[in-house]
Amino acid sequence: MLKKTLHTSKRLANQITRDNLRKITRYIRQYGLAQFLSKVGEKLSFFSNASQEYAFDDARVYKKWIARNEPSSVELADQTKHVFKLKPKISVIVPTYNTPLAFLVPMIESVQKQTYSNWQLCIADGSTKEETQAYLRQLGSKDKRIAVTFLKSNEGIAGNTNAAIELSDGEFVTFLDHDDLLAPFALHEVVAAVNAAPAADLIYSDEDKISQSGATRLKPHFKPDWSPDTLRTYNYITHLMVIKRSLLDEVGHVREGFEGSQDFDLVLRASEKAKKIVHIPKVLYHWREHENSTASNVKSKGYASYSTKKAVADHLAQLKMRGRVVDGPFFGSCRVLFDLTGSPLVSIIIPTKDQANLLKRCLDSILNRSTYSNYEIILVDTGSVESETQKLYAQLKKQSRIHIIDWKKPFNYAAVNNFASGIAKGDYFLFLNDDTEVINSDWIEAMLEYGQRSDVGAVGAKLLYPDKTIQHGGVILGIGGVAGHSHKYFPAQSLGYFGRLSVPQNFSAVTAACIMIPRKVFEAVGGFDEGYALAFNDVDLCLKIREHNKLIVWTPYAQLYHYESKTRGYEDTAEKQARFKAEADRFNSKWIGLVSQGDPYYNPNLTLTREDFSLRTDG
Repeated sequence: MLKKTLHTSKRLANQITRDNLRKITRYIRQYGLAQFLSKVGEKLSFFSNASQEYAFDDARVYKKWIARNEPSSVELADQTKHVFKLKPKISVIVPTYNTPLAFLVPMIESVQKQTYSNWQLCIADGSTKEETQAYLRQLGSKDKRIAVTFLKSNEGIAGNTNAAIELSDGEFVTFLDHDDLLAPFALHEVVAAVNAAPAADLIYSDEDKISQSGATRLKPHFKPDWSPDTLRTYNYITHLMVIKRSLLDEVGHVREGFEGSQDFDLVLRASEKAKKIVHIPKVLYHWREHENSTASNVKSKGYASYSTKKAVADHLAQLKMRGRVVDGPFFGSCRVLFDLTGSPLVSIIIPTKDQANLLKRCLDSILNRSTYSNYEIILVDTGSVESETQKLYAQLKKQSRIHIIDWKKPFNYAAVNNFASGIAKGDYFLFLNDDTEVINSDWIEAMLEYGQRSDVGAVGAKLLYPDKTIQHGGVILGIGGVAGHSHKYFPAQSLGYFGRLSVPQNFSAVTAACIMIPRKVFEAVGGFDEGYALAFNDVDLCLKIREHNKLIVWTPYAQLYHYESKTRGYEDTAEKQARFKAEADRFNSKWIGLVSQGDPYYNPNLTLTREDFSLRTDG
């Protein structure tokens, strides 16, 4: 421990250069000492973590969160007396196979303890152990809501599950693994959601893990609302999943041939036909960790990787989305490589002013590393005066794909980009800061494969600081009062919160430091709002795009360095700070409804004071 502490201190000391001291002073002036100390704490937590991963599941913090947020015994008792307008029967489907009584009994009791009473428990048992069979035989005589069928032979997870479904007659069906638990208020919350949204036919909740003994709850997974691109990379929905019986019958029950990912295949098929998908941001399901469970050992079902890719490939075929599916960055994930249609012209629009070395590095990285060839670069000079810049421009003018135009008015980021878009010839605009540097050669293809989809309105990239920590992993509404960057300062190779830093996914917004937007979408929403001269114009633009029912996608497969703020400087003067506040006020005035509702691609149980997906502690 001492050695690690000394190493951490040495790394921190190495970063305290004269230039960094100036930056620290500017930061404290703008944001205050408390916020600066918070950032120092974040940095130290990363430096001291040898595995380069971040612990999201502090058991002590989570225990306090449970006590503060979940129903008390008095509240649970009150729930049993609640009368809903709609009181659907919910069929709980459980396939069992030689389940140890230490797991089986608590699982069944978790259903019997539900505060909502209109349920039935449907069990299909393929056990060979007399102990398991004997216990299940006596259940039906004690509780008429429990139906058990004993199979002549174990038919596998798909066959056993379907046999249990055949016992059911509920309006809704949900699934419970034979060694897991439902929260006592789980079905109450599901029925509350149905009453709030009667059209709901696919419902899911947040979840956590429990230790093998059941004594400890840990690793809560607080999920986003419906996020189709996130789901196509891994099954973020998992538990608790509830499907209206009519939808289940329409799409077909659990399919054989998808063992290990049969629930993933089912939720993908259900999502294709669902009229309304509802997310309940509460922990309603406890997934038991033991050596044979994927809750603790994801490779305990190695065949699931093949089934995952097969399920997603079938899903794409059903939606007539052309692409191929390959392995993802972690077990149980995959990557969809959508086919490109032709090679449309991409206009890379870069506002710039002096800083010739910075601009040259950016342009060299585009010109020398990009494998996509059909692009033009529109440089918008916003008032350069340095001779080095003019020398660079003289060289650049010799390249046919680079066009240099002049902006003569006072600097306004939104107006500059709108001006350049009127000159650009491409079908796709790629707005890019001049303080960026391309890392991977197929960055344009990685963005274009999403940008070409008719349901997508903007695509963002994974941006890194020069020290290989995250600068941008997507934008989350509400953080810091307006918006913040997902996973800021995390190590570049970190998987992030439940893998979310390593897979393409949907966000409310992405930064315009690197954003691709189809021309027709950009023009349809009126471009950037020029009322935001510097800040929040990109977030505002993305929200306007979402109002046109288009998705925003962030992809980690387009990576660039971002040498942030080196061109325009920091908000370190009273004038700059006043402008920043005015633009924040403008944004909040316009979008207060969305911000107050909470970001649908985040979760109300996660913090709004940090960018690290830690638990919210103020409610």
